[in-house]
Amino acid sequence: MFRHLTLSVVKESRIKVVLVDDHNIVLDGLVSLLQKDESFEVMGAVSSAEAAVDLLRKQQPDILLTDYSLSGITGMELARITKDKYPHVKVILLSMHDEAHIIRAALKQGIDGYMLKNIPQEELKAALRHVAKGLPYVSPEVTQLLVKEMNKPREKAPLLTERERDVLRLISKEYSNKEIAEELFISERTVETHRKNIFRKTNTTSLVGLIKYAFENSLDK
Repeated sequence: MFRHLTLSVVKESRIKVVLVDDHNIVLDGLVSLLQKDESFEVMGAVSSAEAAVDLLRKQQPDILLTDYSLSGITGMELARITKDKYPHVKVILLSMHDEAHIIRAALKQGIDGYMLKNIPQEELKAALRHVAKGLPYVSPEVTQLLVKEMNKPREKAPLLTERERDVLRLISKEYSNKEIAEELFISERTVETHRKNIFRKTNTTSLVGLIKYAFENSLDK
């Protein structure tokens, strides 16, 4: 009697997962991997975000595991839709992308996990269990990448925009506003706006000071 009750509880506590990937070989591999483990129940396996949205209208899993790069609606957009409509569903992105800006954008979307596609099978299952408990999971390689990105010294943004630099270069050559406008194919009014911004940003009050700034910062060439 006690043994029967224990088995029933285990069955009821399976982690329900919906899988999304537009490569059938990957999708079949994920289905096969999880179906062999009694910890998981695959509620659906679809090849597009649109199909996933339809499936989620009928039943919500514990976890939505989706590829990042999907044709049509992307995995990132699917994550946003899922989080907006079904906030209780955990979302994990499975991706080939290890670029820091993509990962940061995904994390800002409120996803619960980001894993690279080279993740070992046992680690993937461990990650699913981790996320099912309400704990975020990021592949170790991704964590290292983000830490490295955080520690990297940030390049100082240029004081002037590229267009302002163009205007300053012509000012240093004693071009008039009209000549600058003709050279850069912009209006004289726009040139005057750029000129005012350049004076403000460089903290100069005269044409001489502006030309001096251009020479000192090699912006006269």
